[in-house]
Amino acid sequence: MLNKVILIGRLVQDPELRYTPTGGVAVANFTLAVDRPFVNQKGERETDFIRIVTWRKLAEICASNLSKGRQVAVEGRLQIRSYEDREGIRRTAAEVVAGNVFFLDSRKDSPGSFEENYDAFGGEDLEVKDEDVPF
Repeated sequence: MLNKVILIGRLVQDPELRYTPTGGVAVANFTLAVDRPFVNQKGERETDFIRIVTWRKLAEICASNLSKGRQVAVEGRLQIRSYEDREGIRRTAAEVVAGNVFFLDSRKDSPGSFEENYDAFGGEDLEVKDEDVPF
């Protein structure tokens, strides 16, 4: 069996880092905006918002280095889980559990950032401003 997902998109908000109550394992969640490869009947490109979960050291790295608008590639597996909400209704959630996260743009906002990353497809340095992100 094979369960592998590769996504490229931009973060909708800063990652949320938490630690599990038992064991204190780091877990970070963020949502990735991924454009669909086609346009709808109105000629507009639609976007999917996909929940990403990272664990342990990768969670801490993502939480400290990623922020809203950053472009990343995520490699992981699709996971479907069920839970009960506060009203007692059974819900289902789909999310990608990341095994690797690749930073595709440079982090301009911090002095002395680790290394320059470039757009994987164009080789150009990308600068993303809050007003450029549609959400």
